[in-house]
Amino acid sequence: MSSSTAILCRGVTKNYGRGASEVRALRGIDLEVRLGELLMLIGPSGCGKTTLISVMAGILDQTDGDCSVLGENLRRLRGRRRTKFRGRNVGFVFQQFNLLPALTAAENVAVPLMLNGVGRTAAVRKGRELLARVGLGDRTRSLPAQLSGGQQQRVAIARALAHEPRIIVCDEPTSALDHDTGQQVMELLREVAVRPDRSLVIVTHDARIFGFADRIARMDDGHIERIVTSPDQLRTPVS
Repeated sequence: MSSSTAILCRGVTKNYGRGASEVRALRGIDLEVRLGELLMLIGPSGCGKTTLISVMAGILDQTDGDCSVLGENLRRLRGRRRTKFRGRNVGFVFQQFNLLPALTAAENVAVPLMLNGVGRTAAVRKGRELLARVGLGDRTRSLPAQLSGGQQQRVAIARALAHEPRIIVCDEPTSALDHDTGQQVMELLREVAVRPDRSLVIVTHDARIFGFADRIARMDDGHIERIVTSPDQLRTPVS
């Protein structure tokens, strides 16, 4: 694993269930995510994209193969060690935002910091600072129900960045947004999440945002079918 590699998957498989009901979600994934890049995972629903990013983020265990993140083999990290590693190094933007409805926007952003041992006052103060950075400085006391979909998405992004993770993973960050808001969210992600010491992995069906990617990996039926550096290359047949 080179010093420029953020995530390295080799022969990663993931099966759900057993016997006749077994589903093979990942079928031998080989993939490298580089530091400093925005990699998009695309492909039809059910092809394994969300399963793959969940393995990369240490949320799911793979069935076989190896996945190393920042030089750590996730199969060797168990229990509290993995939770600590994930809490320190991984930020996850969920498709449904997963904001806590009883907490203000600033408190939602502060949650990862408090889980990492930061005191509540300092964590909420950092939450307000991050919300200002994503254009929500005037909504820090708002509850999720008082925010639009685009505003909730920006809160979720700020929360994912709160603990300064080196790996940021997003599941369909623009799926519920109109074109202009989706473009703003992607511009924000590129600005705050793509740095030489960070990597951003995005699962998406939204062809409108493909141009933001440094590389695009197309999946189908649990495999990486091809990796391209331009959306135009997706229009050519797979050789």
